[in-house]
Amino acid sequence: MSNIIAIVGRPNVGKSTLFNRLTESRKAIVDDFSGVTRDRHYGTAEWTHKQFTVIDTGGYVANSEDLFEAAIREQVVIAIEEASVILFMVDVITGITDLDDEIAQLLRRSKKPVFIVVNKVDNTSLENDAAVFYGFGLGEIYSISSMTGSGTGDLLDEVISHFEDDVVEENALPKLTIVGRPNVGKSSLINALMGQERNIVTPIAGTTRDSIHIHYNQFGHEFMFIDTAGLRKKTKVKENIEFYSVMRTIKALEEADVVLLMVDAVEGLESQDVNIFHLAEKNKKGIVILVNKWDLVEKDNKTMKAFEEQIRTKLQPFTDVPIVFTSVLSKQRIFKAIEVALETFKNRGKKIPTSKLNDVMLPIIEKYPPPALKGKYIKVKYVTQINATSPMFAFFCNLPQYIKEPYKRFIENKLREHFDFSGVPIQIYFRQK
Repeated sequence: MSNIIAIVGRPNVGKSTLFNRLTESRKAIVDDFSGVTRDRHYGTAEWTHKQFTVIDTGGYVANSEDLFEAAIREQVVIAIEEASVILFMVDVITGITDLDDEIAQLLRRSKKPVFIVVNKVDNTSLENDAAVFYGFGLGEIYSISSMTGSGTGDLLDEVISHFEDDVVEENALPKLTIVGRPNVGKSSLINALMGQERNIVTPIAGTTRDSIHIHYNQFGHEFMFIDTAGLRKKTKVKENIEFYSVMRTIKALEEADVVLLMVDAVEGLESQDVNIFHLAEKNKKGIVILVNKWDLVEKDNKTMKAFEEQIRTKLQPFTDVPIVFTSVLSKQRIFKAIEVALETFKNRGKKIPTSKLNDVMLPIIEKYPPPALKGKYIKVKYVTQINATSPMFAFFCNLPQYIKEPYKRFIENKLREHFDFSGVPIQIYFRQK
C-alpha cells in the first residue's frame, strides 16, 4: 500500500528544508549522475521501519506572479486527493497570512489526516507564538525547526500512526504497471494489448480508489495491469500536470511488482524518467524499459546498440535492466515487452538454494577476497538468501564493518553473472558470524 506524505504551504516556510531532512538519510532520489538535473521534489524516507514517499509541493509551483497563488491552491487540491497524510507547513515568525488561511480552508474540507507543522521554532519563547495556529481549527500543531531537526521525531511518530497497513491482496497474479512521462504512449499500449476486451476490475479492497486493475488473460499470459491514468476529471488540473503525474506515478509504482518504464525514442531518457527509475529501484520493483516510437527514429545498424548504451550510462549503477524497443502504433514488439516483464517478475521471486549459492560464491570470494583493512583479514564463512519479496542475500563473515561499497558491487555483479536477476534490484548484507 502506498503511503504518500505531501508537504504543502505557501513559499518560503521551509518545505524543502523539511523535505531534505526527511529524505536525506535515504539519499536523494536523483544522485549526481551526469545529465540529470537535481529536480528532486519527491523522495523515499523511512521512520521506525516504515517506508513512505515524501512530496515537496514547493518545487512544482509556476513562478509567474499571477499564477502563483492559483498554482499553490491547485496543488493543495491534488495533494488532498492523492496523499495519505498532509503536512501543512507554516512559519512562526510571520504568523498567519491570507494565503495560509486559504490553504487551511481547503484542508478543513478534506477527509485526510492533516498535521500543522509550525516551522522555525528555534527557542522556547517562540513556542508560545506557535499557539496562534490552533486558530485554524485543524487539530494538534507540531512545532519544529527544519534547520536543526528538533521536533521532527515526534511529528513522524504521529504521522506514521495514520498510515494504512499493508493490505495483502488475495490475487497472486503478477501486477504490472506502465509509467512514463505524459504522451509517451502508455494508454495506447494498454489498448493495443487489450484489444477491446477491457475486463476492468475495480476497486479491489485496499487498493487506491482510483487505480484501475485490468485482468489480462490472452495468448497464454495472465496478469493484472494497474492503470492509473484514466479516472480523474481533468477540470482541476491545468498548471500542475507535472506534479499530478508524479503523484500518480508513485501510486502506480508502489502497487506493482514490475514497472514498465516507457521512454520516448525521439526525446531519449530525460531526468524525470531517471527519477522514476530510481524510485522503482528504491522500492525494489522489477523494471523493464520500453523505448517507444522507435519507428520514428532515423536508424542504421548501430543505432539500437548506441541508444541502449546511452540509457545504461544514465541509469548507473543499476544497469542490469532489459530494454525493449517498441512501436505501439504498429504493435511492434509489444508482446515481447510483456514476455520480458513476466520474466522479470519470475526473477524477482527467484529463490536460490543455499548449497548452490555457497558452491558458486565461496570459491569466487576465496579467489578475490575483500581487501584487508588495518592488517585485518575478512573471512566470509557462508551465504544465504533472505526470505523477502525481492532478492536479498546475507554474507556471514568475521568483520562486516570493514566491507566497503566497491566490494559489495563486485559481489552483486558476480551474483548477476551466475544467476539471472535481470531487471531486479538486489540487496546485499554482510553480517557478523
